[in-house]
Amino acid sequence: MLSRIADSLFWLNRYMERADGILRVVRTNYIFVLDKGISANVSWRPVLETFTNCKDEDIEKMKNDTGAVLKKIILDSDNNNSLKIMINRARENARGVQDHITKEVWENVNQMYHLINSPSLSKKLLSEHALETLDNLTRQIVLYTGVTDITMPRGSGWNFMNLGKYIERCMETLEMTNREYETIQYSLVEQQDILYWRNLLLSLSGYELHLKTYRTTNNNQNVLHQVLINKNFTRSLIYSLTRIDRYLEDVVEENKSEENQALIRAFGRLYSYVKFIDFDTLDALTLQHFLERVKKELLDVSMRLGQSFFSYS
Repeated sequence: MLSRIADSLFWLNRYMERADGILRVVRTNYIFVLDKGISANVSWRPVLETFTNCKDEDIEKMKNDTGAVLKKIILDSDNNNSLKIMINRARENARGVQDHITKEVWENVNQMYHLINSPSLSKKLLSEHALETLDNLTRQIVLYTGVTDITMPRGSGWNFMNLGKYIERCMETLEMTNREYETIQYSLVEQQDILYWRNLLLSLSGYELHLKTYRTTNNNQNVLHQVLINKNFTRSLIYSLTRIDRYLEDVVEENKSEENQALIRAFGRLYSYVKFIDFDTLDALTLQHFLERVKKELLDVSMRLGQSFFSYS
């Protein structure tokens, strides 16, 4: 497979996974902002800090302006992390590899592109139909995931698409988890009520699983266990890393070289570090170090992957 094709397939899925993450976070926060009775202190500040490069004074102005935030994160072409930019970039990559994806995948990406660029979308986001609009966008992303899964042939292209998907998912989980624990100084001792963790768990689609799985009141540790090492949670670090391990082995097996073996070793160190972490020894100091190290090593693996397969300098 040409490096250009592999690169486009990798980023197609990575951009779509990032779009999915944006929508889940925005939808969750939108509902919390409406529910002032339970979420009196909820604002858009954390979302703006995560998905925009706005200055602090601009964030302060917008943090309670839902309409302005939705426009900024969903439609602003000047915001490199907006949903519109993600979908446009995904379509651009899909257009260049139409011979390597199924007709159904292309049609779904194209439909999403026309939806996000619809002239009426801005007006809907500023009206009482905002939540319905977010739900419609989310359904399109879910449809993309399903269509890709049931129509794409299992070959090199599929492997690169999934590497993009799970690397991005890992990064999202790390980013959101770090932000929530940073707010409480990474404390695992001073327990937060489960309501504190609802935003993170709902944004990761893990709230129901949490209630069914964890019975103790040690919420800080329970949530951390779920997002780090719960193998049954599809957005945990260990789940995503296990999938990366599988698809990385497949692409390296087809392209054996010393450079690719170095990539395997780098990922192996990261995977082992998370897989064999002594969870019970984590505290405020070691948790912060752990999250920072995992993020740093994951970025290194992503860079090595690009250098090995996509001709990045």
